[in-house]
Amino acid sequence: GSVVSTIEETASAVKLVAERAHTIAEGAGASSVAGALSGKAGGDKIACVVSGGNIDMAKLAKILQGQVP
Repeated sequence: GSVVSTIEETASAVKLVAERAHTIAEGAGASSVAGALSGKAGGDKIACVVSGGNIDMAKLAKILQGQVP
């Protein structure tokens, strides 16, 4: 099935991946984490593929400061 994540959920996932995993991911790359954290993917164990570090640095700075771009 498919899971749809909001911009806010995706930005939160980008921030979480940067802070906890020390990995920079673009929104699309962190979308699997956003879906897992939202609870929309179910309660079972979930593996997330995080990829794509092609994010604008100004946008990343806003996300890390808690501002949704």
